Amino acid sequence: MDIKQFTSEIIPYKNKLYRFAYRIVGNGAEAEDVVQEVMIKLWKQREKLHEYNNLEAWCIRMTKNLSIDKTRSKHYKLGIIPEGFDISSNHNNPHQVAETQDTMQRIKNMMNTLPTKQREVMHMRDIEGLSYKEIEEQLQIPMNQVKVYLFRARKFIKSQLINSDSYGL
Repeated sequence: MDIKQFTSEIIPYKNKLYRFAYRIVGNGAEAEDVVQEVMIKLWKQREKLHEYNNLEAWCIRMTKNLSIDKTRSKHYKLGIIPEGFDISSNHNNPHQVAETQDTMQRIKNMMNTLPTKQREVMHMRDIEGLSYKEIEEQLQIPMNQVKVYLFRARKFIKSQLINSDSYGL
């Protein structure tokens, strides 16, 4: 693989890898470092890349592993999701806008308390918008398990929201 082919096939994944790494490490600079390390490793393996059936899934997997290694080595806690991930609000009422923003922040905080697999699957499905099949390939877990993780994550978030709205917790 030459530099042109690498640029056209691998570099387009860079932004997606960054968002995925950011979600795990919770820090922009650390996420950039992870993506840079992934790109360097891919460049060093460029002659073997044709052996992989799904190159994007391989890139995601490398990003996930390096991100987890980075969080373990520095004992990081997950940060907040950047403001770009918030839902846009068409409400003109400032109260409704504030309430929506508050709810989104609570959901982000609740997502950070989920077990790792549930959090990853929910992030990939609900934030990245990946299909079940893509999540299955990228995390290398069975389709049924992807659905179970997503169901449990959503159920937890829903119950927490209902409880906090009902009891003001």
